[in-house]
Amino acid sequence: MKVINLHQEEKEIIQLAVDNNRFAQQKLYSKFSAKMLSVCRQYIKDIHLAEDVMITAFMKVFTNLKNFEDKGSFEGWIRRIMVNECISYIRVQKQVKFIEDETYFEESFNNIESQFSVDDIQFLIDGLPDGYKMVFNLYAIEGFKHQEIAQMLGINEGTSKSQLSHARKMLQAQIAKLKNYNNGTE
Repeated sequence: MKVINLHQEEKEIIQLAVDNNRFAQQKLYSKFSAKMLSVCRQYIKDIHLAEDVMITAFMKVFTNLKNFEDKGSFEGWIRRIMVNECISYIRVQKQVKFIEDETYFEESFNNIESQFSVDDIQFLIDGLPDGYKMVFNLYAIEGFKHQEIAQMLGINEGTSKSQLSHARKMLQAQIAKLKNYNNGTE
């Protein structure tokens, strides 16, 4: 049995893609497009618009591939480009309104994944106002810290915290409604 070094194979494909090898670019696109569409879909409700943004972001990936320094995960590098492209798209559409509210409360969710389907959770997140949704995704899903989110979005760190707090409160209210609905008590 031959052991294949997958990381080395990926490095070789990346190098070929840097040299504008269309087959290598297609291979990278095929490998990562489903995951990256999911990332874009977290920020953009309409699947067709999310796909358009993903394709635009992949063009940036291929254009900037020579700048990938192999210091971290290639998938993480692509993901960051996707997130930034989603934020840019939403900014251009002027869909985001951030409430300058410095009050926030730390709250946590308890195992909502086990109680609801991914589609249910995505439906609830889609129901958030765009500012809440963007901060929630950046914090809870992407793992950015409030300082990083504030810098990315051009807002105060306190605004990021309050947007997250408001998003969590809205989600908790929606989760309670969904639980009641699923239990037949509403």
